[in-house]
Amino acid sequence: MAERMLLERGRIFDTDTACFIPAEMLIEDGMIAAIGAPGTLSRDGARILDADGALVAPGLVDIHTHGRAGGDFNSADVPLLRKMARSYLDAGVTTVMPTLASAPLDSFGEAADRIAAVAEAAPVGARLIGLHLEGRYLNPKKRGAHAAELVAPLDGDELTALVARMRRGFGGQCPFRIAAALELDADGSFTRAALAAGLKISLGHTEATYAQALAAVRAGANCFTHLYNAMSPLHHRAGGAPLACFDSGAFGEVICDGFHIAPEMVGLAYRMLGEERLVLISDSMEGTGCPDGDYTIAGLPVTVRDGKAYTIEGNIAGSTLDLFQGVCNLAKFCDIPFSRALLCATVNPARAAGIDHMVGSLRVGLHADFLLLDERQGEIVLRAAYVGGVCMTGVAE
Repeated sequence: MAERMLLERGRIFDTDTACFIPAEMLIEDGMIAAIGAPGTLSRDGARILDADGALVAPGLVDIHTHGRAGGDFNSADVPLLRKMARSYLDAGVTTVMPTLASAPLDSFGEAADRIAAVAEAAPVGARLIGLHLEGRYLNPKKRGAHAAELVAPLDGDELTALVARMRRGFGGQCPFRIAAALELDADGSFTRAALAAGLKISLGHTEATYAQALAAVRAGANCFTHLYNAMSPLHHRAGGAPLACFDSGAFGEVICDGFHIAPEMVGLAYRMLGEERLVLISDSMEGTGCPDGDYTIAGLPVTVRDGKAYTIEGNIAGSTLDLFQGVCNLAKFCDIPFSRALLCATVNPARAAGIDHMVGSLRVGLHADFLLLDERQGEIVLRAAYVGGVCMTGVAE
């Protein structure tokens, strides 16, 4: 008999209206089986979870994150990956798309195998879904914290073989995103190879002009990697990649810490992209959730000072942002309700990564991954996080 749990006395987030609505939710075997008005769902054989008036939100979805809790997805072993998954969950993230930065070519497959070993097992923290390759195929002039010797030309044949190898631990299939400087894809063969392999493509670490960036979207890219950062600038004489993102209909990733992007420029991105296309990411590195000190990312040493990560050259090296704080920041920077900012860290990233049929909303047929939130003195705080209907953090039921 299916395991049943009924969540009652909660205000459940409705993605279509971006509102929290009094409702109850039936969960069977870790999946959402029904949502209805209070008192309308069958309680037969169901364990009751009393939400006690909490806001019930979809778990946050981070599709661009390199690590946290002292671990990096490029190098972490299985025990450390499990620790990282729990740390993500403690910060309100229930789904992570592990992001691999530039590294020696052979190491990508080994890292993917370790990630698959955790992803394919029962969740012990945040759910690991798919892979995100942000590395190697970048414009050397916009490599940021990626080591120069690890950046390589865009090669469609190499990509096809690499993706097949990285997917091996997942039985040959898993959602996959890639960030690349598509202005360097002169004949379009790299883009075609990525699309043929079923990848979602993001334009990133790029010197693409406005016209080149629009052409990349027309060719198949659906997102812009960490908007404004490591790309041609928005300028009054040349719109660059940011304006192309605004005009193209693509998603735009935003690191909403007030450091990578000034709050007023976050506001501009929100006004141009709207709550349908802005995707909040953490771009977090291994020092996230850890004290200031020395760490690494993408093959380079990094120092975290006052919660900000820098390379030896002084370049920004990822972030130490919790995605939940990013949602709160977006609401503050743009003077919008928390509920509307929440869309940008739940359904939008899920859609951008092609995993919205699994996570990102509280809908029948999706994983029962959700947060219980409380309103305290005008602030939204995390009470507990559930993955597959099981409480794994915060105040246990």
